[in-house]
Amino acid sequence: MPIPPAYALVATDLDGTLLRRDDTVSPRTRAALALAARAGARHLVVTGRPVPGIRGLLAGLGYRGPAVCGQGTQLYDAGSGRLVRALTLDREAADAALGKIEAQVGPVFAAVDQDGADGRTLIEPGYAMPHPTLPAQRTRHRHELWAAPVVKVLVRHPELTDDALAEAARGAVGDLATVTLSGPGTVELQPYGVDKGTGLALAAEYLGVAADSAIAFGDMPNDLPMFRAAGYGVAMANAHPELRAAADEVTSSNEDDGVAAVLERVFGAGPGPSVRRRAVQSDIRQ
Repeated sequence: MPIPPAYALVATDLDGTLLRRDDTVSPRTRAALALAARAGARHLVVTGRPVPGIRGLLAGLGYRGPAVCGQGTQLYDAGSGRLVRALTLDREAADAALGKIEAQVGPVFAAVDQDGADGRTLIEPGYAMPHPTLPAQRTRHRHELWAAPVVKVLVRHPELTDDALAEAARGAVGDLATVTLSGPGTVELQPYGVDKGTGLALAAEYLGVAADSAIAFGDMPNDLPMFRAAGYGVAMANAHPELRAAADEVTSSNEDDGVAAVLERVFGAGPGPSVRRRAVQSDIRQ
């Protein structure tokens, strides 16, 4: 009987982690993912991007399994093209949350990711997309953002740093929404209690494995819940300091094949993964 792999899942964020700046995956990282697959591990994409923003990318990777999208709000089966599950953010609560944030920090610019495999990203006047390659439709007024169900809201401030805006938003919205910082210029609101950790747990159940059988890779604070749910968390060298501090290991950057370096060690012919989550943090955390 084959020996099961130490990790049944390889859970990877996309932007700043698996993807390079040009939205591509390097040949070395592709080969490392194939190495993990031959060992019996499943690759699981766990991203803040909504389904419409990653379908083409997943197709280019030849990715056929489930993917956690929209900060844990969506579980998408890439093989069948089916949205397995989606959780929406109450639109009245979202509008109220924006009002509370603006009462705290002054005017902000907002965008929304609509529900559904074909949902649009709508941006109000003044909002600049942090990923200009992702499609978005501009509205004339904020109220147009709520024309259809949404999975999350994106918020930007003209002056505050991302960390300051995220901290202020958490203090302002309470249990109206979960606040995440998922990338430069990307503070987001999603349904309360929903995050990448709950998304990983849902995907693991869908695949019939335990969430803590995952080795997870990320670069931003929105990956913290995924690290807590997984068996082992690896931060990229380019990761936010908060994630680096919480990681079991820090690898090289997304531009320097940091994911591949760890997978080659874990699933390759070299020394195997003799550590499990938090077992020897002092030896491997950088």
